[in-house]
Amino acid sequence: MNKIKIIGLVLVVLGILGLAVPAFTTHETKDVASVGDVKLQAKENETHIIPPALAGGVLVIGIVFLGVGLFKRA
Repeated sequence: MNKIKIIGLVLVVLGILGLAVPAFTTHETKDVASVGDVKLQAKENETHIIPPALAGGVLVIGIVFLGVGLFKRA
């Protein structure tokens, strides 16, 4: 497989994932206070949203790259 087809395939997979799972949450643990060996920690949740237009655009660009990779003459 040439590089254009690989990039196209990766973009198609990312576009499909972005449309299938438009939001995901990450968790981060932060140290709030520390006294000697005792630490006070807090978990912070952050939700990330992938716009459908972005995911669709990535999918279309991936399909175009796959098409160019398939029809490109060596």
